Amino acid sequence: MRSAASFKLGLSHSADTDSAWKVEAVKQVEYHVIAARNLFETENAQLLTGCSAAPLTRGDRRLLVIDSNVDRIHGDRIRRYFEHHGVAASFVPMRADETVKEWSSVIRVVDAMNGFGIDRRREPVIAVGGGVLLDVVGFAASVYRRGTPYIRIPTTLIGLVDAGVGVKTGVNYGMGKNRLGTYAPAIATYVDRSFLRTLDDRHLSNGLAEILKMALIKSVDLFELLETYGQRLIADNFQGTSSELDTAARQVIAESIHLMLEELQPNLWESCLERCVDYGHTFSPTLEMEALPALLHGEAVSIDMALTSALGFLRGSLSREDLDRILTVMKRLGLPVWNDVLSTAGVLDAALADTVRHRDGRQRLPLPVGIGGHHFANDVTNEEIASALTLLARKNTGLANGEVSVTKVAS
Repeated sequence: MRSAASFKLGLSHSADTDSAWKVEAVKQVEYHVIAARNLFETENAQLLTGCSAAPLTRGDRRLLVIDSNVDRIHGDRIRRYFEHHGVAASFVPMRADETVKEWSSVIRVVDAMNGFGIDRRREPVIAVGGGVLLDVVGFAASVYRRGTPYIRIPTTLIGLVDAGVGVKTGVNYGMGKNRLGTYAPAIATYVDRSFLRTLDDRHLSNGLAEILKMALIKSVDLFELLETYGQRLIADNFQGTSSELDTAARQVIAESIHLMLEELQPNLWESCLERCVDYGHTFSPTLEMEALPALLHGEAVSIDMALTSALGFLRGSLSREDLDRILTVMKRLGLPVWNDVLSTAGVLDAALADTVRHRDGRQRLPLPVGIGGHHFANDVTNEEIASALTLLARKNTGLANGEVSVTKVAS
């Protein structure tokens, strides 16, 4: 019998039994988020050489899963790119929105990979689309042959700053938001804001909700950028048609991504469940699913942030002036602070209870401390939530009437 000392790389064997082993292993995780511009212009070689872990050369094959709307607008240009560079690209256009973010969509991608005869290691799947498509393709890639590499090319603002930069994949199950999923980093994400030029204002605002989230919990400087330039960036589709707007667009997107990765990198697998990036994601998963398809993801997050900002005000961690600023910026960015689903009896209590289960028995509720700071609460009561909801309803009426004053209500 070999002794424990003879086992290497973290494998140990109990000396007093022949049937107990302990295996310890570490797998390094590395992925790339790469700023790009006009990625599919034929002379742009960034997709070919921008990531050493996923080179693309003449004679290669690639399977592209592409949002059907993106394919309609950009598909010809993308096809010309691959033809120009001698890459045999097979396209799978598919509808990708929250109503079809489900297991059947994952199976469709798996079927496409299987039919393509994809090489398990050398032919990464390329996902081109918004956050829903990136989640679906990432999930499919993670379960096909126990892990197939993939590349993300987000085409929406929420994809650029949120869905495209982390490691989580997932689809909805029943009434549960992202109830099925995996942790599966893409090899690379190419962040190309030129795709945003064809995005409508609502979907730009949808992405700005996730940027505002990072500002409210981590960066007053980013908040002030949104306060100053947010409306103009929407009107400009983040294209930088002036040097001032180009600088602002680059700063807003880059800072948002940096702040997100700064939080994710030391906690990729969520071993710590106190995550400030969960701000706006306590009540929003339930609200989004209850209101489906009326609310986009970022819109549900915005309503959650408005409610928890009101809660922070009532708890004394947010001043009257800061609450006014936050809700006013939300309005300027085209984001809702209210939806009638909030009035559904018991919906917020149920949402908090579901989040407590998700966060291992504690609320771990991120609340703002001023603008740019946060703390975690574990003692929020249903009565406090009801008071915050009353305040938010009054504030929503005030916003509609052009008012910004806030008065405390009894808790």
